[in-house]
Amino acid sequence: MVLSLTDATFEKETEKGLVLVDFWATWCGPCRMQAPIIDALDEELGDKVTFAKMDIDENPETAKELRIMSIPTLLIKKDGVIVDQLVGLHQKGHLEEILEKYM
Repeated sequence: MVLSLTDATFEKETEKGLVLVDFWATWCGPCRMQAPIIDALDEELGDKVTFAKMDIDENPETAKELRIMSIPTLLIKKDGVIVDQLVGLHQKGHLEEILEKYM
């Protein structure tokens, strides 16, 4: 299940293991295209990677702190440390390759 993060829960929910956070907004077309890809990855890799989403309109503080300027932005954290950041729409195979590096 893809987690829904808030400014209040972001740090705690991303401090352990491998986590991919999808920063998005309801009005963002590419974000809506990214969502089913994240859902499919969660079904396949959910035992190895935690997948989460964060609506930047409802939770602006974290996006501001992390200097997220464009969405969708996919942030990858490993044990609480940001190890990668991807901007724009990314296909499933490309994301699998990137996540594999950190597993």
